[in-house]
Amino acid sequence: MESQTGNAAFLEKHAAPGRIGLCAGSDLTSKMIRKAQAPLTADGHRSQWSHVFIFNERRVDGHWWVIESDLDFRYRQIRVGVQENRLNRYFDAEKFPNVAVLDFGLDPDQMLKVQTAALELLAGLPSYSISELAGTVMAMYSRRLRRRKNLLEKDGAVFCSAMVQHCYAAAGIEFIPGVHDKNIAPHDIIDSEVPHQSHSLIRDLGVSHLRQLAHQTAELLETPIENLF
Repeated sequence: MESQTGNAAFLEKHAAPGRIGLCAGSDLTSKMIRKAQAPLTADGHRSQWSHVFIFNERRVDGHWWVIESDLDFRYRQIRVGVQENRLNRYFDAEKFPNVAVLDFGLDPDQMLKVQTAALELLAGLPSYSISELAGTVMAMYSRRLRRRKNLLEKDGAVFCSAMVQHCYAAAGIEFIPGVHDKNIAPHDIIDSEVPHQSHSLIRDLGVSHLRQLAHQTAELLETPIENLF
């Protein structure tokens, strides 16, 4: 974890075509998505991640561009679904306290397949599916449901982590083998057992103040009296 680096320097350092980016925002929607993924974490805390995207390429304008499925309400314009944006939207550390870049070691052929799949989705402009996201959350509590099709699956719609799994499937990579692509969550991708390098910059650990207090109280109660003074 690179704790002393700014988002811009960190993301520029690790960006490469076909790599995966993750982030967690400070907005309410992001916090809700993080909390909903608690069943997937090793400690039962909320996840450190709420959104995921694919690095496409650095363009002639000097900027890295990413492909993602998102709900974008900036600048009084609403864009819902698969879209292409400049990476610099994630440079603000207050808005995005956690960022990460994953390198699954794609060979040139795999990289081309991932990028092609992402561009095909971009051309088709599928919408962002809130209902499918809700179906994914429901399935997190059941291994059986995770291996079935998303209960709220919609044609022509995809949310962020399902989009990334769809593109990587074109290169023969399943992040969680056996789990349906539209039941894949952001936390599944960074926690995948498929070999990869993970670079992360984490400022918000995702542990609520109430849970921190509960842990501190539990530790205090378990401490022998003679060690308290």
